[in-house]
Amino acid sequence: MYKAIDLFAGIGGIRLGFDQAFQNEIKTVFVSEWDDKAVETYRANFNSNVNIVGDITTVDEKNIPEHDILLAGFPCQAFSLAGRKKGFEDARGTLFFDVARIVKYHKPKVVFCENVKNLVNHDRGRTFKIIKNILEELGYRVFYKVLNSKDFGVPQNRERIYIVAFRTDIAPLSFSFPDSSGTSTFIKDIIEEHEVSSKYYLSTTYLESLRRHKERHMSKGNGFGYEIRDNDSVAGAIVCGGMGRERNLIVDNRLTDFKPVTHIKGEVNKEFIRKMTPREWARLQGFPDKFKFVVADTHLYKQFGNSVTVPVIKAIAEKIKGHLEKLKKV
Repeated sequence: MYKAIDLFAGIGGIRLGFDQAFQNEIKTVFVSEWDDKAVETYRANFNSNVNIVGDITTVDEKNIPEHDILLAGFPCQAFSLAGRKKGFEDARGTLFFDVARIVKYHKPKVVFCENVKNLVNHDRGRTFKIIKNILEELGYRVFYKVLNSKDFGVPQNRERIYIVAFRTDIAPLSFSFPDSSGTSTFIKDIIEEHEVSSKYYLSTTYLESLRRHKERHMSKGNGFGYEIRDNDSVAGAIVCGGMGRERNLIVDNRLTDFKPVTHIKGEVNKEFIRKMTPREWARLQGFPDKFKFVVADTHLYKQFGNSVTVPVIKAIAEKIKGHLEKLKKV
């Protein structure tokens, strides 16, 4: 039984991928997530007695249980102020430092991190170099690769960097990341099976404002603005804020009741243009339909936009498990 800890856990996407790969051979012994609404979703979907700790920066690493695998989808924004020594001390004041101090104390077999693709180029590459140097300084061999979710059976063009670090005494000389699952899907494959509420359809007033916004940017030579995706195509990367929903609009002509169920300006548009539902966003991230929703849509969009693509995590976790299993036979 491998023991894992789940840091910056969100709604548990990374854990879910590892659970699927390791099945009954993994047990999560510690969870940290500070967002209350994310914690609600996490608790509803993971039936365990593990207490979910809030702010990891206040947790003494000595009070964290022993573990074999450390999972961390840490935010990179704090690295904007990172220094130039490119070592362990340089990470102070960043959330990655909390990962590092836990790694330094517990020395797990594997450290797994996920982040935005731009982490490699952030601050002219210095940020990623700091992360890599710290892990190496702490006794790990680091492997990383940028993978696209659309190559792993979900219709979402989402590139992210995945970092796998093995403790040097058990590290392979090379680690092969999965290239794809060999399955292609399209938006039509994740659409709700039945007619959805008119609340997901844009109002005429809002649709007109989106068109004006796009026209203004086009006149300036910018590519900003809403986008209607073809059902035979893939979605753009879903994000928690800004144009996240408006960049992934679809046409769904199954609506029969155009009566508004929320307060809107204008009417429900008759062009059948709607945003995707939270369940469709969950499917874009590869979450199973049995994944429970216990918070309002607003929070769900944020949570899935912030989360990870589960099938990508699972595919990498299977490779990690394969190496750990080999070690047992030695």
